[in-house]
Parts: sequence; structure tokens; C-alpha cells
Amino acid sequence: MPDPAGSVHQRFVAPRRVRTLARLLAPLLPERGRVLDVGCGDGELARAILQLRPGLEICGVEVLLRGACAIEVSRYDGTSIPFPGRAFDAVLLADVVHHAADPRRLLREAARVAPVVVMKDHLAEGVLAAATLRFMDRVGNARHGVALPYCYWRRAEWRDEIEHAGLAVTAWEESLHLYPWPATWLFDRSLHFIARMEAGDAAAHA
Repeated sequence: MPDPAGSVHQRFVAPRRVRTLARLLAPLLPERGRVLDVGCGDGELARAILQLRPGLEICGVEVLLRGACAIEVSRYDGTSIPFPGRAFDAVLLADVVHHAADPRRLLREAARVAPVVVMKDHLAEGVLAAATLRFMDRVGNARHGVALPYCYWRRAEWRDEIEHAGLAVTAWEESLHLYPWPATWLFDRSLHFIARMEAGDAAAHA
């Protein structure tokens, strides 16, 4: 069945999103070292980050392998990251936690395998926030077979879950400007955030 909204997203929205997120996320990652991109999709975001930060090595894990991927990728079950503790210098979670079957465990797993966690995700803040996010999720992910549990947290819930995962927020930004005008009025608002977090001793020994 034709998917006009999905086609428009793939052609016009996705490339801008990759460029913008790469520019915002790259400065939050370590200068050098190994990064694990959890839920890396086609790897295009990781590749864009590498163009800005060539001192990094980035590999990925993904529940649904999409064939050709821009980075080295391994399959995982969506819950347990298949690497030992502190195997990486940082973990990247770009719009993946709200898709997880157990988002709380995934946050703990990220804190286990790296001392730095950099995340982009959604905020269920504002009028019709959940409905807008559900629409965005369907358009951007349904064609790829991505799970859509529609698990969106408010700002305070994110802060609580991050703390429970043994992570401390060191940077938080909500003005991302992922969409051009006039779409920004509907799809940006207070619906997105980027955060950099550091794991403490409790997370390191979990």
C-alpha cells in the first residue's frame, strides 16, 4: 500500500534530521574512543557523526537488521546489550529508548557498558503531545517494522528513570530545531531533547 507521508519523510525529513542530530550529538561524545550506537538503524547518523568526529570508532547493535548499513552492526534482542561492562567509551541512544520493550533496563544496560551515555528522545509535554509523537513514530518507523509501544515520558519521569539507572545528567537541551518552518510549530515544540549522562560507581558495578 502506498505510504505518501512515509515517502515524504524519507526524502525530505530524514536527511535533515540526520544532519541536525549529528551536529548536536557529536560535541557530547568523547574526543576519541569507541562508541556503541544502540538501535543504529541504517547507520547514517553514526556515519554523519564520524564525519564531524573522525577520532571516534562507532559500531552498532540493532534488533532489525536492514541489510546494508553504514557502520558495522550486530543483532541484539532489544533489551540486553551483548557486550561486557565498560566495553565502550560511550553509548549513543538516538530515538531508541521509547521503542524498547523494557526502557528502564535498556538505560541500565547503557550505563553498564559505557561511562558516558548520550541520548536523544521524546518528551510528552504540551497539548496533544502523545498524539503528535504517535503520528511521527508511525510515519518514520512503521515501514521498517520497528516496534511502536508509544512509551513517551514527561520531563520529570525521564529525570527519575535516568537517576534510577545510575546516571547523572551533565547536559540537557530541548531546542533542537529538527524541522523547517512551518513544520517546526507542530513537530518540534517541546517534544524532543538531547542529554549527556555519566554513569556513577553504582552503575559501573550493576
